[in-house]
Amino acid sequence: MKNRSIFRFSALLAAFSLCFSGCAASHEAIRQEHSAELFAMGTYMSLTAYGEQAEAALNEAESSVTEWEALWSATEESSEIYAANHSHGEAVPLSPETEELLRFALKMAEQTRGALDPTIYPLVNAWGFINQEYRVPSEQEITELLSLTGYEKVVLENHAVTLPEGTQLDLGAVGKGYTGELLAEYLKEQGITSALLDIGGNIQMVGGRPDGTRWRLGIRNPFGEGSFGILEAEDSAVVTSGGYERYFTDEDGTAYWHILDPATGRPADSDLASVTIIAEMPLPER
Repeated sequence: MKNRSIFRFSALLAAFSLCFSGCAASHEAIRQEHSAELFAMGTYMSLTAYGEQAEAALNEAESSVTEWEALWSATEESSEIYAANHSHGEAVPLSPETEELLRFALKMAEQTRGALDPTIYPLVNAWGFINQEYRVPSEQEITELLSLTGYEKVVLENHAVTLPEGTQLDLGAVGKGYTGELLAEYLKEQGITSALLDIGGNIQMVGGRPDGTRWRLGIRNPFGEGSFGILEAEDSAVVTSGGYERYFTDEDGTAYWHILDPATGRPADSDLASVTIIAEMPLPER
C-alpha cells in the first residue's frame, strides 16, 4: 500500500514537471522576438513580432512590402502608378492590390471632400518634396498645376484606371497605413498575437506586448527633441504627422512643409504643429 502511494505521488510529480516544463517552453516560444528592417516607400520600416512563426512571417511580410512598392511607386518606371501617370489619357490595367488601394484612396478623398486628394502629385513634385530639390513655385505655376488635380478626374473601372493628360497619382498619403493593416492581417493569419510594426511613423500593433501589457509609444515633440507624452495602446493603429517631418526654408527664413492643401496648392496653414490619431482600423472593403 505504501509503495503504491509512493508510485502514485511520483507519477503525479512527473506529470506536473512535464506540464510545467512544457508550459514554460510554450511561454518562451511566445516571447521569442524577431525583427526585420528595410527601406521602402521612401521611409525606414521596422517590423517586430513574437512567437515561433514570427521569423518566417516577417520574411514574407518584407517580401510583400517590396512587391507593393514596385506596384505603387510614383517614381519607379516599372510601377503601375507610374504607368498611369504617363498614360496620356489611355486606360492602364491594374493588379488587384493596386486597384484596392486606389479605390480606398478615392473613397477617402470623397469622404474628406478633397482634403486628401491622391491627384496632388504634380504640386508635391513642383515644391521639390519628391526629389528633395526644394523650391517655391510661382503663383502662375501653382494655378496651372491645380487645374490638373481633382480626384473626380480619376476613372476607375473594368480593373483599369484612366487619367486625363497631365493628371497624376500619388498614393503615399494612404499607402503606408494600408500596408500596415495588410501586414497586421497577415501576421494574425499566421498565428502571431504580438507584433509592433513601424511603417515610417505609422505604427500598427497586433495585440499587446508579449507579457500582456499595452504597448507604450512616445509621441514626438514637434518643437524640439524627445517626446512630450507617452501613449498606451494595443491592437490598433497610431499615426502621427506634422510639418516638422519634411520641410525647407527659403532665403527669408520662411518654412514650407510637405503637407499641402489641395485647395490652394500650398503648404497647409492650420495652426497645428502635430496630429496623432489612434484607431482600430478595419481593412477597407474589397
